[in-house]
Amino acid sequence: MRVLDALITDIKAGKIGPGERIPSESKLCERHKVARETVDRAVRILRERGTVRTEWGKGTFVVGPAEPAREDRPDRA
Repeated sequence: MRVLDALITDIKAGKIGPGERIPSESKLCERHKVARETVDRAVRILRERGTVRTEWGKGTFVVGPAEPAREDRPDRA
């Protein structure tokens, strides 16, 4: 999956460092000419690997070495 590979390459090369936000879904879709589902899948894989974390309403960020890879969501009633 080229979106996943591109994000991994950018993170490993330091183009997107710990604490930095990865590009938005719409930008990744446009850049790689893929559907939103493809981008969603790539980001989900990175979250499962502990590479990124998502902050509700703020975006998805690269996780630092000692930072937990959790997804923050508001409590639902």
